[in-house]
Amino acid sequence: MSPALHFSKGLDDVLVGRSTISWVGGETGDLVLRGFDIRDLVPGVPYESVVHLLLRGDPPDSDPSPEVVAALGAARAVPPGLEHVVDALPPALPPLEALRTIVSSLGDGSYGYPPTPEEGLRLIARTPVLLARYVRRSRGLSPIAPRPELSHAANYLWMLRGVDPEPSTVRALEGYLVLLADHGMNASTFALCVAISTQSDLVSAATAALATLKGPLHGGAPARVSEMLDAIGRPENAGAWIDARLARREVLFGFGHRAYKTDDPRGVILHELARTVAAPELLALAEEVERIALAALRRARPTARIYTNVEYYSAVVLEAIGLSRELFTPTFAVARTAGWTAHALEQAAENRLIRPDVEYVGAPKGRRWPRALSGR
Repeated sequence: MSPALHFSKGLDDVLVGRSTISWVGGETGDLVLRGFDIRDLVPGVPYESVVHLLLRGDPPDSDPSPEVVAALGAARAVPPGLEHVVDALPPALPPLEALRTIVSSLGDGSYGYPPTPEEGLRLIARTPVLLARYVRRSRGLSPIAPRPELSHAANYLWMLRGVDPEPSTVRALEGYLVLLADHGMNASTFALCVAISTQSDLVSAATAALATLKGPLHGGAPARVSEMLDAIGRPENAGAWIDARLARREVLFGFGHRAYKTDDPRGVILHELARTVAAPELLALAEEVERIALAALRRARPTARIYTNVEYYSAVVLEAIGLSRELFTPTFAVARTAGWTAHALEQAAENRLIRPDVEYVGAPKGRRWPRALSGR
């Protein structure tokens, strides 16, 4: 390997570019979007205004962003051809599997290179609309038409349930969407930027990004947090359950983060959101499991800096607002389409093909093909 190359299996401490979109302060517990501390955005700033911030670089003149509200409302009216694609999907597909096909189907030839903010707004608007349509049809229910006058969060809940959502539920989901809208150069965003760097289109790149969410290491763990809380059942069971799990060297979902070596600010805010919507017994269980798990992890690994991550209280909030667990990760994607679009625009603005090197450690040059196989 050339002395000038830095080896890092997971690309730790390797810069692949510069960005003006978001900064993740892993040592300080910060998340900053375009210069704004995430703690100053949630609660209070509408998701539409954060979309405006991410795509345009500055906040709108008023909240929610009139420009984004109008664009998202108009784009919710999807062409019949897209509805036919959704309706043709097997109803037994998990929503995340269906969403991958749904996002891919948005590539109708109208998306090109370089990507545009208008294309991004269509992606952001139509992802939850078509996802909700699939979910209802997979449950044997009739699809519900979107309502352009509703907020992004409220319309998503409306299309899933067919009833006007409670304001507290909308506020909690909107806070979740803002918190998960962008988070630096994570796995899905990196996959998207690699695709854009080839001069591919936004829909193709978003499909690549979405494919990274299938595994539990990026966006896929909140449902497993809920399953863990179900298995523990009651606060008094937490100590023995956690000790047994750690003795088997099994993962405790919702703890530890690749970037954060202190509290994840999103997790702290989600904990506060959970207090506004979660059933008292669920919140009490989650808080006791968190307390005992952190103490056990620190006893087991005293030199490691392990904290509760964003997925722990994401599970509590999403459960509390009534989303099924199979919708947890697709809803993460609904939030992250804003950040994906912002990074696609930034990548294309100063594009260079992303093509990292790899150190070859195989057999040395000079091997010869067996004569018996070559016929020589």
